[in-house]
Amino acid sequence: MKINTWQLQDAKSKFSMLVEKALHHEPQFVTRHGSDAVVIVSFDDYKKITKPKTDLVTFLQNSPLAGIDLDISRSKDFSREINL
Repeated sequence: MKINTWQLQDAKSKFSMLVEKALHHEPQFVTRHGSDAVVIVSFDDYKKITKPKTDLVTFLQNSPLAGIDLDISRSKDFSREINL
């Protein structure tokens, strides 16, 4: 078993140590019934993993639909009647 892999019962009993290792070293893997269950990572590492590659404006500017002229004007007609 690798040094950064924990069985669930050990992870529960040594949770503070598990968190310290995740914060200062590398992700920590927890197994349950011999199978991979979860990965504990620092919040900074989590933010790096989940951060979008580009911002929304850049994403939309690079869209294949960026050059299409869309009519986004609103109709001045009255809304349809609904019988209740």
